[in-house]
Amino acid sequence: MDRQNVVLIKEGPIATIKMNRPDALNALNLQTLAELSDVIDELEKDGFVKCAILTGEGKAFIAGADIKQMSGMDPMDAKKFARMGHAVLDSMESSKVVYIAAVNGFALGGGCEIMMACDIAIASNKAKIGQPEINLGIHPGFGGTQRLPRLIGRMRAKELLLTGDNITADEAYRLGLVNRVTEPDALLPAAREIAGKIASKSAVQISFIKTMVNKGADIDLMSAKELEISYFIASFSTEDRSEGMKAFIEKRRPDFKDR
Repeated sequence: MDRQNVVLIKEGPIATIKMNRPDALNALNLQTLAELSDVIDELEKDGFVKCAILTGEGKAFIAGADIKQMSGMDPMDAKKFARMGHAVLDSMESSKVVYIAAVNGFALGGGCEIMMACDIAIASNKAKIGQPEINLGIHPGFGGTQRLPRLIGRMRAKELLLTGDNITADEAYRLGLVNRVTEPDALLPAAREIAGKIASKSAVQISFIKTMVNKGADIDLMSAKELEISYFIASFSTEDRSEGMKAFIEKRRPDFKDR
């Protein structure tokens, strides 16, 4: 695919994805979603990239969906758009790659939903975050009504969804919606620091932990604990487990296998 709205840069086990429609505040249209889907698929097949930093060009992370395109949609178009958005975000959550959102500016509507589908989120103190869809006479269509309450609780989520208010990065941190807040110039270095730390770990365990946390959050505690035990057992058949424990005993850094 000839990608114009999404830029992918690979540097060893760390990739950077940059949303590249700055004149439209990186708003999501069908083409941009298709390009993002293509990037996620490429990284999943790569076999070497462990972490991907997702950020935006200009003053926005992703300022939401492209309202000009949405305004011409009929119900069947809206169904296609929502299904496509859900598929892209679900592929990020289920990926072996760890996605780190580096929220440099507006993360509204679909942008907030993409941020929530990432594994870790870091925000510039200039960022504005929210789900303002109700102001347009609609509601979130890429999972916002479901991911937001799971992250910050039902009552806080309903307040944001029903008022359409945007919040600051500091408020998002207080609510548990982002992991940390930085100065603008420190945003990407902070994201790269976390990505580098994660990329040094076992690819098998990165995948296992993502799966256990994501699946376990939506099932009962007893079943979730059994899920953990099953993956713990599987860990003892991996080369990374042998290397990790051997390195600990020998007092050296482990040399984990790539995928």
